[in-house]
Amino acid sequence: MSDLIAKLNWRYATKKYNPAKVLEQDKLDRILEAIRLAPTSSGLQPFEVLVVKNPDLRAKIRAVAWNQQGVSEASHLLVFAAWDDITEERIDMMFDMTNEQRGFINEGWEAYRKQLKGIVASRTLEQNAEAAARQVYIALGLAMVAAAFEEVDSTPMEGFDPKAVDEILGLGERKLKSVVILPLGYREAEGDWLAGLKKVRRPMNQVVSEIA
Repeated sequence: MSDLIAKLNWRYATKKYNPAKVLEQDKLDRILEAIRLAPTSSGLQPFEVLVVKNPDLRAKIRAVAWNQQGVSEASHLLVFAAWDDITEERIDMMFDMTNEQRGFINEGWEAYRKQLKGIVASRTLEQNAEAAARQVYIALGLAMVAAAFEEVDSTPMEGFDPKAVDEILGLGERKLKSVVILPLGYREAEGDWLAGLKKVRRPMNQVVSEIA
């Protein structure tokens, strides 16, 4: 069994964190870098990640997140927030940055910029927001894999009031909408009902099919 698969077997959705055990900065940095490197549709990276450190803010988020312990007691809390819309200005920002960093302008790339603007213009604001939110889950998956590789516990959470979290963090002013939150830290197995239980997944032949 490879090291990565072994660590994915090790991870679980931790239900109780040790609030006294702090996540090392270098491990956090590598998890955040994995998020930054996540692939996204058209390379837009239509989201931001907030590392919420303020205990008062985390307590407020916990109150609108079904009182889940990890929100306030894990070492760190990440809030993944998607763009509230995919606008021409945001498309230009990413395409211009690509041209600048690569040092040249590609005609095909510029034609795709125009095509992409037409696609997003044909959709409603809600449809664009949903498209941006879907990209968050690619980055979330990489964050959890990176955390497992670092032997850091994580618990993805959709169980919260997004509008309340948006208000708590002032995301509306930043034209963002919260999508999912991810506590990071170290498990406290005693008192965690899920710790030590067998990981249950459907067998491979029920998950993967080969189509020749």
